[in-house]
Amino acid sequence: MARTRVKICGITHVDDAAGAVASGADALGFNFYPGSARFTSAEEARSTALTLPAFVTTVALFVDESSENIRAILEVFKPDLLQFHGAEPPDFCRQFDLPYIKAMAATGKPDFKDRVVEYSDARGVLLDTKVEGGFGGTGETFDWSLVPELSMPIILAGGLNAGNVREAIMQVSPFSVDVSGGVEVTKGRKDFEKMQAFCAAVREADQEKV
Repeated sequence: MARTRVKICGITHVDDAAGAVASGADALGFNFYPGSARFTSAEEARSTALTLPAFVTTVALFVDESSENIRAILEVFKPDLLQFHGAEPPDFCRQFDLPYIKAMAATGKPDFKDRVVEYSDARGVLLDTKVEGGFGGTGETFDWSLVPELSMPIILAGGLNAGNVREAIMQVSPFSVDVSGGVEVTKGRKDFEKMQAFCAAVREADQEKV
């Protein structure tokens, strides 16, 4: 059975990280975009990461951050993976000698696949909802029929929750799903029951695909 991986993003508290892992999350995202309500510091992320068991991937999320600031954060917090959610060009993403994923809006435009190919060494492409002036975490879905066949793993994000993630998986068959607002009680704090329900819905969808 092909298993859809789960990333829970916007972790700001050690209790939320523990709840996410207990629910079955494969990866946790730490948001270093100062404009986000889910922003965390390198010190907080490091402290939380030190409590995690083996085989849980830690992801550091940046939005058009300077290379100097990223390097300063990486001196403190040692993530397994980087996530670039802005307009970062491929060479920028590659300079930190860490595996990375690139977030893009699935627009359905003819040049979309060409844009993805530019990041051919990325470990995956994260497809999110395009909202003017926003960088993810909007709680809005997009038209999943716009997702083309790609040569790299697809990480599906954008407005996912326990109520719609099954349909998303059945339609897109992504490698992974990424959720933040859909499992929160308030922005920046997770709801354990929502995380459990989300991960359970992912597992049920996987069983249906067999």
